[in-house]
Amino acid sequence: MKVLVTGATGFVGRHVVQALLARGCEVRAVARNAETAADLSWINAVEFIAADIHAPTLNIQALTDGVDAVVHLAWPGLPNYQALFHFEHNLMADYRFIKGAVEAGISQVLVTGTCFEYGLQSGPLSEQTAPQPINPYGLAKNTLRVFLQNLQQVQPFTLQWARLFYLHGEGQNPNSLLAALDRAIDAGDDSFNMSAGEQLRDYLAIETAAGYLAAILQQRKFDGVINCASGQPISVRALVEQRLQARGSSIRLNLGHYPYPTHEPMAFWGVTDRLQQLLGAEHEA
Repeated sequence: MKVLVTGATGFVGRHVVQALLARGCEVRAVARNAETAADLSWINAVEFIAADIHAPTLNIQALTDGVDAVVHLAWPGLPNYQALFHFEHNLMADYRFIKGAVEAGISQVLVTGTCFEYGLQSGPLSEQTAPQPINPYGLAKNTLRVFLQNLQQVQPFTLQWARLFYLHGEGQNPNSLLAALDRAIDAGDDSFNMSAGEQLRDYLAIETAAGYLAAILQQRKFDGVINCASGQPISVRALVEQRLQARGSSIRLNLGHYPYPTHEPMAFWGVTDRLQQLLGAEHEA
């Protein structure tokens, strides 16, 4: 199976490329910056193309030639979830790219969505939960999904829409919670500022998530929305305390320093029944 991966040098992309190679896939990796790609461990194991998939002059036919599936991960402008850029630019640019790929003969596309498509709904969130996005990022992603589902009616193709929850690991945004905590520990800080930490979230190691995405892609008959999550809610405080224990750190947690974010509910996590069923089917195959 030959797979085109967009956003290949990003936080998710670099791990997905590794997971696909581990499964014996051929990978054509696409990203804007060749210098970033040159530093990645897999660079000599893939066909790398430096390109901006949003460029109006992009030759999509040539880019997708000989490819069986597209894993579309590229999405500029994160982690600013409130930027209008997400639907003013990314939404239509992404739609044009994916439509072009389908018209060029690609029959399977996996796109990463987001838990922010669910908006402020609390508790366990399943794929049957109606999306109610409240920020520009969630709105743009959810709208792209709707556009692509409409495209399927005209130009049939398999659309695998994987909603990512909270990922952590190598290459994550330096301002994300665990990355900031690691930096504070490494700097020898006495204390670490955070919220009260009682909010429940669904956290997943990036290597595990990348493995899930690769597994979903190889279940070629699966079409639809799927949560890419742990299914296990954990409080932010417990997550931080686990990391402190793993690192043998006694840094003091300054709980309540930051208010709770207004763009997220206090408690939500992904229902992973569909994911587990798919993974189970893979092991039976």
